[in-house]
Amino acid sequence: HPPGKELVSGESVLYLGRQYRIEVVAEGLDAVQFNQRFLMPASKVSDRRSALREWYVARANEKILPRVNRFARSLGVEIKRARIVDNRYRWGSCTVKDNVNFNWRLIKAPVFVIDYVIAHELAHLIEGNHTARFWNVVRAQVPKVEQARAWLREHGQVLEEEV
Repeated sequence: HPPGKELVSGESVLYLGRQYRIEVVAEGLDAVQFNQRFLMPASKVSDRRSALREWYVARANEKILPRVNRFARSLGVEIKRARIVDNRYRWGSCTVKDNVNFNWRLIKAPVFVIDYVIAHELAHLIEGNHTARFWNVVRAQVPKVEQARAWLREHGQVLEEEV
């Protein structure tokens, strides 16, 4: 992974496809908070990366997993388990046992990109390979397939930066 940022006041980090500024707060905060900017507790100076990573993972669980369930219902597929994982080289994966996994770093991407990755993985439960049928299933769920793929090609490395 590319080296990360310093995570100091004035820097910005990605969340749902937009850059938001970081503000280090001296007192009264014991965890990362978000309100149109990231508020970082100064007390966590040595641990800012893991504090922000924890925040991202929690948001990924909150925001991505319900979308997975919604897309699964829409596609009529049954998943055994959906998880947010720390996967170094994939945005998502599915197993032969109908489990799906999504990289927590996706929470930094725009929603249309997240939706594309979800639809892509769930489409594999219908069609294992990247056939015309597979792509038709994905496109029926997410009209901006080409834009999402282009966004990941262009910005994927930024998503992978260490936080």
